[in-house]
Amino acid sequence: MGKFYITGDTHGNFNRINYFCERFETSKEDILCILGDAGINYYLNKKDYMLKQALQDMPITFFCIHGNHEERPFNISTYITKKWNGGIVYYEEEFPNILFAKDGEIYNINGKSILVIGGAYSVDKEYRLLKGWSWFKDEQPSKEIVKYIEKQITKQRYFDIVLTHTCPIKTEPRHMFLPFIDQSKVDKTTELLLQRIADWITFDNWYFGHFHGHWDNGKYHMLFEDYVEVE
Repeated sequence: MGKFYITGDTHGNFNRINYFCERFETSKEDILCILGDAGINYYLNKKDYMLKQALQDMPITFFCIHGNHEERPFNISTYITKKWNGGIVYYEEEFPNILFAKDGEIYNINGKSILVIGGAYSVDKEYRLLKGWSWFKDEQPSKEIVKYIEKQITKQRYFDIVLTHTCPIKTEPRHMFLPFIDQSKVDKTTELLLQRIADWITFDNWYFGHFHGHWDNGKYHMLFEDYVEVE
């Protein structure tokens, strides 16, 4: 297996990823984890298909966490599942290098035990609905997904890495909250779930995206347009 990298949201724009692959001379043996909102299943039409065709030609394997501005793969008929590095992933046969993690799965990548939990609430939900833009009702983990996650972490409590889209509520970057968003109307269900998990398990490093910024306290790492190589 090649190298394992992690980066933040892309929202359908992979220009910087293309530059990254050229700079580091990656191959499809290398894995790039996108911490949600990859934007690959956003339009659910030909635009998505054309993007996937371009990504299929890139010298990297994409490992995508579920965000909030995208449809879940299990709601799209072309996706099937397979076992990959110890866990289940969703993929389309036409695009075998574009993989989506299943929430609650435990993967082993380059010797690292990795727990994955996607999803978040869209703070711009009302605006998106008003404008007629895409909003996905399954953006946050369902009760069934939460039960599955809880079942998984009863089997294993230590992880080298946790990969999520948003973060535990005590780790929220409040200094980055948008001033025009009424936080009292923001659904924190996923952040509260992640806090319960963070308090229950032990881990070395937790990576998340969602907030479109960079922040690091040595244990929790917020990524956006930066990259981390997992040694």
